[in-house]
Amino acid sequence: MHRAVLILVLASTASCAETDFAPIGSFLNQHCLACHTGAKPAAGYDVRKLTEASLNDQPNLWRRAFKRVSEHEMPPRNAPVPSLESRESFTSYVDHALRTKACADGISPARSLSRRLNRSEYAASVRDLLNIHINAGAALPADGAGGEGFDNAAETLFLSPVHAEKYLEAARIALDYAMADPKSREAFLTATPSNKLTPADAARKVIDDFLPRAFRRPVDKNEAAKYLALFSTATARGESFDEAISYALQAVLISPNFLFRIEQPNSTGKQRQVPPYELASRLSYFLWGSGPDAQLLRFAKEDRFADPNILAEEAIRLLRAERSREFAENFVEQWLSTRELGRDIKPDAKMFPDYYESEVESGIRYEPILFVHEILTDNHSLLNLIDSNWTVMATRLQKYYNLPKTEGLRQQPRRVLLPPDSHRGGLLGMAAILAVSSVPTRTSPVLRGKWILESFLGTPPPPPAPNVPPLAKEDAARPSTVRERLTLHRQNPNCASCHAKIDPWGFALENYDSVGRWRDADGGKPIDASGELPDGTKFNGAAQLKKVLMDRRDLVVRNLTAKMLGYALGRSLTLEDHCAVDAIVEQVKKEYYSSYALIRGVVLSTPFRFQAPEPDATPPVSKPSVSKPKEPPAK
Repeated sequence: MHRAVLILVLASTASCAETDFAPIGSFLNQHCLACHTGAKPAAGYDVRKLTEASLNDQPNLWRRAFKRVSEHEMPPRNAPVPSLESRESFTSYVDHALRTKACADGISPARSLSRRLNRSEYAASVRDLLNIHINAGAALPADGAGGEGFDNAAETLFLSPVHAEKYLEAARIALDYAMADPKSREAFLTATPSNKLTPADAARKVIDDFLPRAFRRPVDKNEAAKYLALFSTATARGESFDEAISYALQAVLISPNFLFRIEQPNSTGKQRQVPPYELASRLSYFLWGSGPDAQLLRFAKEDRFADPNILAEEAIRLLRAERSREFAENFVEQWLSTRELGRDIKPDAKMFPDYYESEVESGIRYEPILFVHEILTDNHSLLNLIDSNWTVMATRLQKYYNLPKTEGLRQQPRRVLLPPDSHRGGLLGMAAILAVSSVPTRTSPVLRGKWILESFLGTPPPPPAPNVPPLAKEDAARPSTVRERLTLHRQNPNCASCHAKIDPWGFALENYDSVGRWRDADGGKPIDASGELPDGTKFNGAAQLKKVLMDRRDLVVRNLTAKMLGYALGRSLTLEDHCAVDAIVEQVKKEYYSSYALIRGVVLSTPFRFQAPEPDATPPVSKPSVSKPKEPPAK
């Protein structure tokens, strides 16, 4: 469900509770009643059911209204447009009322979902199983974003015929590579035929060891026998041991038990803790993007995750391991939208050649990833995201930022203290953030303001009004700043109200050019980096902007928490999940914004640890049948 923590909520959550329902009814009467009433209301949606009482009795009706109004899908474009203030008043009231209702009876988990491994999870899982150092998922189709904006969302991870063919080919390539590498063979080929060990006995040992790791749970003899039968079929055709065992293991790697994280539905009729092996997978795919290691599987076997302290300790162990670097990369690039650099967003190469020096471009891309990873793994305060006196960089990025040299710093990025007045520190001083929120040839206060509101504060602005003219181009004969052109643009009354909420945030970053370098002038004129928010808050430049954001620190941390929980769950957050977010944020604040408090809060939350019962008790789902790989030509 689309989420908006709107201006009225920011000002005072309590004020929403005291808001009279009359203005809400007036909004519905003025903007919705004409179409959504009568014998045949539009889309079968009758707004007369949207009463104050139905906020409690029929919340789904209000969720639909909230979503359509907050996303500016309603009223339709050919209807009178409500003012931004009245729209926000309506959505903030409904949002608060629905949250209050959802949290009143305590936090509830959602039903379990089975989901396909996304491309990066597949590659990491195959890599760890076979101990190979190639990207086995490189040829797989890209996964679209869903849920809270991440590509691990269950609702988007469908399986198409294209996937089936690609998985088969990927399994073959991965196993061919692993068979040819002595170190890889040691990792998964745990037995080979010898004087006392027959080929069938060796194959049985390999399959018995491999299947529980691949399927991330215990495997019974009957299930293992199906894969041993494939080995026997291959040897009957005259294939060697290596060829036959590879044929059987290909079938493992294209099995739904490997390709999907399957969680059995909760048919107990009541809330229950996620079963231990499935909880181990939830934890490992959250913080490693891969299957559980031997310790997690052992703890699952011993049912030790029933102790929340053990679960929390394991989460920190996984976080501190080197393998969590991939989690940081996948999470940070999608949360901050920096994954788009070099893809859909490319600064102009002629205007900014220095940006495209290989070490500079790489340093820019990895700075936010390594910075956030350092915060999380070393239990730094999350407030470093807003402002810090350090970053993570190597020599070329340091030179690009025109910073004094750090003794001992080389090509390998590491934590570096920033000198006073460096104009860096925190995410907003990083070139990756500044470039992804610019256009190829110039800065964009609008995009930068939108980035702050959406990615940092979690309060996305409304979409642009229809038929809005583009920003005027610069007149070469009369150079002007971006700010001056935006001032003319805002004279359009359709633009003014929205830009008043967006642009001030971006104006404060105008001293950074579109590739993140510091500057003092634009269009031959001194930079004006001042801004004033609709509530009267004034600031000038990036340093003062960070102070304003520090005053709104709980919004930043709440947005990060919601993103982190959505990523950990691999699905869209529900209203009940947002109750959990609120509880996690309160604990994080008590622990002085500790990063470990955030990670512990996520893995110990009700949505992460528990399953809701199915609406109707059903028998357990039968296990999928074994899929056979393509047979090679007979010899």
